[in-house]
Amino acid sequence: MAAALALIAAALFAAALVTTQFGLRHMDGLAGAKFSVPLAALVFWLMLPWQGFGGWNAAGAGVFLALGVFFPVTVTLLAYEANRRLGPTIAGAIGSTAPLFAVLGAVLFLGERLRLTQMAATLAIMAGSTVLIWRGGAPAGALRGTAFVSWTAWLAAALRALAQVVAKAGLLLWPNPYAAVTLSYTVSAVVIWIVAAFSRRPESRRYTARGAGWFALTGLCNGGAVMALYAALETGAVNLVSPIAATYPLFTLVINAFILREERASARVLGGVALMVAGVAALLIL
Repeated sequence: MAAALALIAAALFAAALVTTQFGLRHMDGLAGAKFSVPLAALVFWLMLPWQGFGGWNAAGAGVFLALGVFFPVTVTLLAYEANRRLGPTIAGAIGSTAPLFAVLGAVLFLGERLRLTQMAATLAIMAGSTVLIWRGGAPAGALRGTAFVSWTAWLAAALRALAQVVAKAGLLLWPNPYAAVTLSYTVSAVVIWIVAAFSRRPESRRYTARGAGWFALTGLCNGGAVMALYAALETGAVNLVSPIAATYPLFTLVINAFILREERASARVLGGVALMVAGVAALLIL
């Protein structure tokens, strides 16, 4: 069940990535985040009568509230900035290292045991993700000086990994994924509006109907993905859930190829898919 939920999270993260690209054609990323994150928080609160905060635990609630300070909002803003500074190719390749940080964090802070086969499977998934993301489209000289400007991408990857470790720690105290996503998203919604209030970019205050529609869909997809991710972490170990959730480039490929018709099969694509499928299979079987 944990693996299935992690795959659902990956699929929804991929859908959110695609809808974000459409939204960015009409609105600034910060303006979109100001709309998508609070909308998702509102939807979760509207679900309260059916889901509830059963088994209330103050310590767990504190962990989820602290989690909301940097996930999803800070990670989202850093990812936008990384794409602006480095372009999607390099930023995406760096972002694919998040499962490694998450697995190591789980070993260090949660006491999870990591077998050699699990590490090999995680590395295979990361390699497959990088292959699918990397399209050779980085402009000449883009890698020159990357070490000085790529801190946003590395920090986003590290915080995304840390979020999974922190969420797992909170769920050990209070095994309620709905409470985890509702409380963390509520804090993130407040944070995004605070950040926007200090932004001097005029485009962050411009809205369009089409952009709002796409970012509304993005918020729902991302919210559902985080809910599925936390549900997976409730029963599954980080070293299983994190690598599988990182297979979202595979689902993005499927959306682009079969729905948007913007991707064609190639040796690179087939190689990336093979690595990711092999990695997931190894995690589930070995």
